[in-house]
Amino acid sequence: MQKFFHIVTYGCQMNVHESEKIAGILAELGYVSCEDISKADIVVFNTCCIRENAENHAFGNIGMLKKLKAEKRGIIIAVGGCLPQQMGKAANLHEKFPYVDIIFGTHNLHKLKDYVLLKEKQKKAVINIEDDNGIICEDDKPFRTSYPNAWVNITYGCNNFCSYCIVPYVRGRERSRKSENIINEVKELVGKGYKEITLLGQNVNSYGNGTDEISFPRLLEKIANIDGRFRLRFMTSHPKDFSEQLAKVMADNPKICHCLHLPVQSGSDVILKAMNRKYTSADYLEKIEILKKYVPDCAVTTDLIVGFPGETKEDFEATLNLVKKVDYSSAFTFVYSKRDGTVAAKMPNQIPEEVSKQRIMELVELVNSLTRKHSQHYVGKVVEILCEGYDEKKGLYLGRDEYGRMGYFESETDAIGQFVNLKIQKANGVSLMGERV
Repeated sequence: MQKFFHIVTYGCQMNVHESEKIAGILAELGYVSCEDISKADIVVFNTCCIRENAENHAFGNIGMLKKLKAEKRGIIIAVGGCLPQQMGKAANLHEKFPYVDIIFGTHNLHKLKDYVLLKEKQKKAVINIEDDNGIICEDDKPFRTSYPNAWVNITYGCNNFCSYCIVPYVRGRERSRKSENIINEVKELVGKGYKEITLLGQNVNSYGNGTDEISFPRLLEKIANIDGRFRLRFMTSHPKDFSEQLAKVMADNPKICHCLHLPVQSGSDVILKAMNRKYTSADYLEKIEILKKYVPDCAVTTDLIVGFPGETKEDFEATLNLVKKVDYSSAFTFVYSKRDGTVAAKMPNQIPEEVSKQRIMELVELVNSLTRKHSQHYVGKVVEILCEGYDEKKGLYLGRDEYGRMGYFESETDAIGQFVNLKIQKANGVSLMGERV
């Protein structure tokens, strides 16, 4: 009898790729993916806790399965990812949702197969968020669903301990994979026809630190020298570790996209210090100058937080000024989210919600104006995009150029996985409309 699985994913590309690993484990057990959650024999929630709304969303969706569990007693419900890894949250999940069958964390995702097999044999819940003691599992077989794109982890965990961030507490200290394993994985992906490889890590720039592995720029060089036509991206980069050597490697290797995500978070030195970011606004701007010296056409994107504890009007204006100076291609903007267990959660002068809302609206308006301006520069030009999929609602194919802009176009034949030249006829915010040429 056929068994089905359904995975609900929250958070960033890191979590999306980890859901591919979860899918690979379930496929190995004989389960087949399904879109309809009511048909699933096992449902896995791959959670994120970096922001409060993501956590609340997960809790809400887990709660909605109580009725399905009562109607379909054989269904297995599992909750993994960052949320259970927080101190006390696994017990809280078990108490709040006693019908959840498996609770596991970020450190032991690779043991999910054992937990499913154990649950199939017993009635009681399987709860395990044990520390992996720095172990990196190299024998996982992700069930990739993102063709022609593929994500490849190069590091796990984080050593930076930014005062607002819970990642080091739920994902552990930084560990780097062996370069030979990374390179072999990319070779295999390119051999299978994947056209865009994105290297993932909480801080890719610090790859290899404290080990005998090669530096991140050297790793990029080795991957860029792999035979085949493909693009190479990486995220996320920490500004304190961005180097001139990395900028040179980006300039010298045409497979590396001229697009850099470099989160600044704030333009105020007072706030950056309180965030424990380990750089000043002047340091950050100096890194941007180095980047533009070697890669003048590089599109720079960023993350920005408003409403951090103690943020004054002057601090916020410093952020606006930095955004204007850098002239970002686009940016992810957030209102500070208080996370229990972090240093910032205990800081005085928490900003009132109405003040944060006003500031985020002003920041979003500025960022959107810059994004629209950059998009308008495309009109009338011919650009190469990698077609990633088909939008059923629009009836159009879509894909990104190397700078990250999304382009839509008509095609009489299936274009997914192809590099396509588009003449851009219209720009709408972050999206481009073009004609295939």
